[in-house]
Amino acid sequence: MTTQSSTPKPQRDALLANAHRHMPMGVADSYRYWGEDNTVFVESLKGCTLTDADGQEFVDFRLAYGPIILGYRDPRIDQAVIKAITEVGTMSGFSTGLDAKVIELVKSLCPQIEKMRFANSGTEAVLGAVRTARGFTGRNKIVVVEGGFHGLYDEMMWKPDVDGWNPEQQSAPEIKSFGIGIPEASREHLETISLNDLDALSDVFQRLGDDIAAIVIEPIMGNCGSIAASQEYMQALRDQCDQHGALLIIDEVKTGFRVAKGGAQELYRIYADLTTFAKAMGNGYPVAAFGGRAAVMDTIHFGAKGVTHGGTYTANMIALSAAYATLSVLKDTDALATIHQTGAAIQRVLSQVFSNHGIEHKFAGPDSMFGIHFNTRADQPVPHNYRDWKQTNSELYTTFAHRLIDKGIMLEPDSREPWFICEAHQSLDLDWLQRVADEALAEAIAEHAA
Repeated sequence: MTTQSSTPKPQRDALLANAHRHMPMGVADSYRYWGEDNTVFVESLKGCTLTDADGQEFVDFRLAYGPIILGYRDPRIDQAVIKAITEVGTMSGFSTGLDAKVIELVKSLCPQIEKMRFANSGTEAVLGAVRTARGFTGRNKIVVVEGGFHGLYDEMMWKPDVDGWNPEQQSAPEIKSFGIGIPEASREHLETISLNDLDALSDVFQRLGDDIAAIVIEPIMGNCGSIAASQEYMQALRDQCDQHGALLIIDEVKTGFRVAKGGAQELYRIYADLTTFAKAMGNGYPVAAFGGRAAVMDTIHFGAKGVTHGGTYTANMIALSAAYATLSVLKDTDALATIHQTGAAIQRVLSQVFSNHGIEHKFAGPDSMFGIHFNTRADQPVPHNYRDWKQTNSELYTTFAHRLIDKGIMLEPDSREPWFICEAHQSLDLDWLQRVADEALAEAIAEHAA
């Protein structure tokens, strides 16, 4: 069986060959390397479409892993950034009035935010939140939930090896570093528990409660097919943290300003002590932040008992002007409602295609970032956690995804990555989507039957 693209790409091949001379794997980010026959080189972007170096146009549901919430090159955002660059400048290393204006806008959408600091990426935001939690509590242990992704710094690079897990021989996946170069010492203060497992949650607090600084969770897991925490589990998290004096950190790098104006916390009505944001906050411009209770955030100050936070590019004018414009659109218009309506319509079309081919399936997560899980019977619930994902037919999904890409639909060929919807997708021809998805799935099924 092959997942190789069936479409010749001479320009891509030439660009990749040249790139191999200058970069490891021929790409600037390892996750952009999809193999010699599938790696994508982009020529241009507009709305919900991507045109590659060979001139093929795609409807894009990958959206750069989620930052694009309105659409590529949205003039409402780009013009605000251009104005900031031409009238103010890009960065000064000092403060501007826009710093507080953006935070005021965030606070109007997210009631759990009392004070906030900016960062440049989701990784930086999580690092800042975790350090602040440790500083505030005076504790070391951090508990993370399996299946969540919290950035690319050493401590958060210890993951359950679900791909290599044999549930018949192992009670739980082995925790391994996500690549070499990550010191064993970096996992000393990290504990991992399974999502929606109330017993495991209770156990970790019974064992380590007095030394747990924080528990970090993506309630809707953006790197695990949008598998989500139950309401009961989120309430238990909040209760256990309160009971043991630990902080609850909710990672909304992917869900923030996407699944609702107030993010996942608006949906659950369970609020964190600290929250991380990025991605949709700037519609593709690099901006991130972390914030929460004032008493916790005020631990950031100079002196022997203060948490250190900073960064040369933090709160630069490009990032802040993009964030202010994006959040203003999301707050003051029906953009998110349009996104959710469009996502729901797309799922109805896809569900009909899957059912027509006899593929049992479930959708997980909100309409703005939904996961697709094959081989899930109608009488089975949506996958409950990362370990449940192991039981889905991810191989068929990957082949289906590659066939969609051949036909002009761009997505990540891994069912752990959701389909992201932006406002510009409202113009999508659903009849075309149904026809293309039907053809792609028929080809994928035939390949797996061969």
